[in-house]
Amino acid sequence: MPNSPPLFIGDLVKSRRVIYQPSSFAMQNLLYLQETGSLTAIKPHTSSRQNLSSFLFFYVLDGEGSLAYQNKTYSMKKGDCAFIDCRNKYSQSSSSQKLWSLKWVHFYGPNMSEIYSKYLERGGEPCFSLTDKKENQFEPLLDLILDTASSSSYIRDMKINEELSQLLTILMEYSWNPERAKTSNTTGLNIANVRAFIDQNFTGKISLDAVANQFNVNKSYLLRLFKQNTGLTVNNYIQQKRILMAKNELRFTNKTLDVIAQECGLEEANYFIRMFKKIEGLTPGVYRKRWGL
Repeated sequence: MPNSPPLFIGDLVKSRRVIYQPSSFAMQNLLYLQETGSLTAIKPHTSSRQNLSSFLFFYVLDGEGSLAYQNKTYSMKKGDCAFIDCRNKYSQSSSSQKLWSLKWVHFYGPNMSEIYSKYLERGGEPCFSLTDKKENQFEPLLDLILDTASSSSYIRDMKINEELSQLLTILMEYSWNPERAKTSNTTGLNIANVRAFIDQNFTGKISLDAVANQFNVNKSYLLRLFKQNTGLTVNNYIQQKRILMAKNELRFTNKTLDVIAQECGLEEANYFIRMFKKIEGLTPGVYRKRWGL
């Protein structure tokens, strides 16, 4: 059974927390925990931080407060969440009328900057509400992370890596907001039709310009709307379709690289090899040897 973290009672808060020391291996290779716990405010107070090599997620259990982050102040209440990059300056304040209770986790990892950028790119925001969601998946997961950090398991770092990955997966699901794109779509453009057109034509000469002309829309508008709905640019989506087809051809046929390149819309073998290696990290020839028939 995990050990219960000690209760700390100060002038401003009472809290349970675990300050975690990950291994060097975890810090170099995994998502790793820095601190996690829960707190209840005893008095109104403000906590400010900046220049921390950390990312913070917290969930408001009860009460009200606010988060000041990147020149904006977010009012928060029961059921609200925050996910922020603590390298930026931030401060969080409990309301004087309804003192809040929080559960939180501070964590980091070698690729967290890129992951957080993807979160923002998909429509994620520093603060969001769970009130319109069917199930609160965050609170039990925060409890699980706390239990793991408090345990004596010899594989705690691996378990915590898995649990933090699950947290990020859920956050990515919450960040995915194609409905925002729909509210600004005044042309009636259906992205499903755009994808169907690309799916039918990606093996030929097709580009952002060609797709915009097909649907008679401005290409900047098309690019913005497509990315809001799919998480990809039009060209990246075309590229993805071509590489996926090429991988199937490499695995399940004996066709030459020239033939595969032409059939997938990748012009010729040299360009195909460069593009494939850039995306997959290995050449088509090596991929075929590893995964082919």
